Amino acid sequence: MRLVIQRVSQAQVSVAGEIVGQIGCGALVLVGITHDDDHADIDYLVNKLANLRIFDDEAGVMNRSLLDTGEAVLAVSQFTLYASCKKGNRPSWSAAAPGAISEPLFNQFVASLSQKLGQAIPTGRFGADMQVSLTNDGPVTILLDSKQPA
Repeated sequence: MRLVIQRVSQAQVSVAGEIVGQIGCGALVLVGITHDDDHADIDYLVNKLANLRIFDDEAGVMNRSLLDTGEAVLAVSQFTLYASCKKGNRPSWSAAAPGAISEPLFNQFVASLSQKLGQAIPTGRFGADMQVSLTNDGPVTILLDSKQPA
């Protein structure tokens, strides 16, 4: 499972012109799922994300986490995080899990993160053509991969 985490001052996701999820300050989290991901991957990434110190403290140092700040999270499924561009110029999506596997895992990730942070987690719409807009704060962008723990 892969996460791209962006610290934002605002973010929203729309489907067919309708805003389906939005936040103010916090983190936009793009979530990619591969074939062998399971609950251990979810647990690892939920804990890592919740405790990741990417928000400034009083001294302007990134020393506070989502748990410390109570900042919001917008989670968006994104199979393209598993694109392979090794052969030719057209990306292959074969490493991305199909919807029958990835949708329940994405929903479990969101539910686990919501429970961990004690807040609702807005999302996009799984499998839809989504438009995501954000204002990256910093900019701060971090990649986490449960198969390559940091």
